[in-house]
Amino acid sequence: MRALSVLISELAYLRGALRTLNRVKPIKSTPNRTVLDRLEDVISQNRNRVALISEHETLTYGAMGARINRIARWAQANGIGKGDNVALFLPNRPDYLCIWLGIARAGGATALLNTSQSGHALMHSVTIVKPKLAIVANDLLDTYQHALADIQDAPRVFVHGLGKSEFDQALQAFSDAPLDADERATLTLDDRCVYVYTSGTTGLPKAANINHYRVSAMALGFSSVMEAQSSDRLYDCLPMYHSNGGILATLGVLIRGGSVVIRDRLSVREFWSDIIKNNCTLFFYIGEVCRYLLNAPPSPLDRQHGIRLICGNGLRPDIWQKFSERFGIKRIREFYGATEGNIALFNFDSRPGAVGRIPKWAEKRFVVKVVLFDVENEMPMRDANGRCIPCKPGEIGEIIGEVIDDPNAPANRFEGYADTKANETKILRNVFRDGDSWFRSGDLVTRDERGYFYFVDRVGDTFRWKGENISTNEVAETINTHPGIASCAVYGVAVAGHDGKAGMAALHLSEHETFDLDRLSNHLVDNLPPHARPLFIRLRREADMTGTFKIRKVDLVQEGLTPRDFNEPVYLFDADAGCYRELDAKTREAILEGRLRL
Repeated sequence: MRALSVLISELAYLRGALRTLNRVKPIKSTPNRTVLDRLEDVISQNRNRVALISEHETLTYGAMGARINRIARWAQANGIGKGDNVALFLPNRPDYLCIWLGIARAGGATALLNTSQSGHALMHSVTIVKPKLAIVANDLLDTYQHALADIQDAPRVFVHGLGKSEFDQALQAFSDAPLDADERATLTLDDRCVYVYTSGTTGLPKAANINHYRVSAMALGFSSVMEAQSSDRLYDCLPMYHSNGGILATLGVLIRGGSVVIRDRLSVREFWSDIIKNNCTLFFYIGEVCRYLLNAPPSPLDRQHGIRLICGNGLRPDIWQKFSERFGIKRIREFYGATEGNIALFNFDSRPGAVGRIPKWAEKRFVVKVVLFDVENEMPMRDANGRCIPCKPGEIGEIIGEVIDDPNAPANRFEGYADTKANETKILRNVFRDGDSWFRSGDLVTRDERGYFYFVDRVGDTFRWKGENISTNEVAETINTHPGIASCAVYGVAVAGHDGKAGMAALHLSEHETFDLDRLSNHLVDNLPPHARPLFIRLRREADMTGTFKIRKVDLVQEGLTPRDFNEPVYLFDADAGCYRELDAKTREAILEGRLRL
């Protein structure tokens, strides 16, 4: 039986890999043909079919194409051409896609601003790309203006809204007919298309350069990964300023003539009813979305949907099987890849927990390595000759991808960031030979004998305590399996008089299940070694999440044992009693001053 299972998975990977490679292969052979040109062909063949659906508006392919044409002419009339940038600060809606595609048709690039940002972070995100224009949603205008209040020569703002907004009025002066040859910017695959920002969970966001080759590869590649057809409808509730929700999910289906149902944000309560009402067959996920759905009370709708396949990343091993079984979804296409990176892994056979696979026969084509990592110095280890050390199967290390500046291998390039000073921190040099360059993912993974990769942790999240490396993800997954917990963040905090960092877990409790701290104590004792059990537990009133459902740890780490919100209690593990006890002011002070050994 095991041999048959292995054979089935091998065939699934072979079919998936060959199908995807064949779909992407033609891109580099036509360097002047962008995804815009490919999408125009789809539009001409499907003018009356529905393309984009939301609560407020529905666009056919014909209407979408007309909107893109009108926006392209508006952008050109306002001085946007090759090398120019436009900032977009807009919630999810069909026009989001039309706007950046129209600006790309004009030759410009759009900075997809994170709509959950404000203040200094938003100001930084705008100014770093030096936009000529900004398109800002009416309900986000105050936030935007406050962030850029002290900026001289700020870009001209066009206010966008449903109905007769300033932006719509400006567009009325322009034709929506297909652009003539002399109106079209001469684009190549190397030209910039959009900027997508890193999440900023550990500092200010970085604007990753995404060129037309990468956008084309995302569209065609994920149309293959999802096996998208014109009959498919994909449900997209992920933020469209992120590559998952704004490029992979949308273009991956549209390029095949399918439809995309756009929701402005995730609603766990309405998720399955939305999917059923709109006859959706696919949805794109981020791991925490699946966790939220699983934490919701069971419903008759859990299996009344028509979902045939889901695609995304971050579905963790602790909930994979439970999610699949509860909702009856067997085909889960987990993938791994950084927006700005040159590493792409796919799990074509739905192997639980694996983020992707490179079998032996494909290793020469996909130049990816896992190298031993020094947690304390946060750098890959080097041997006596100064070379990085490849990991053996099962060993934890950082995953890296070779940077190859070759026109015949555009997927292996590193396009970098708008702020070029940030580029060098992502490049590892002289790794296995003099002069080679490798992209640093910042992710710790393991790889097994058959080539499956498993995510372990982010670099910087793993810490040392009592001489042992602690994986925050491993601890978080153990905690998340306990009843009554909606989400948790695990991190290390510096403690006076101690080497390394002590483990701390900030818990956001579920509204649907009761939580018992003593039962959690027993659960952690039973399932984690002593050094990995969090020394401190913090109970949070609400979770501070990024727009892509990642918990912001930077503030938690800085606050340490002294939460800014005094109503959030902190507990210390009492090793003698085998349970957590609330941290009182006297004990807290003794720990902070280094008078209490832990």
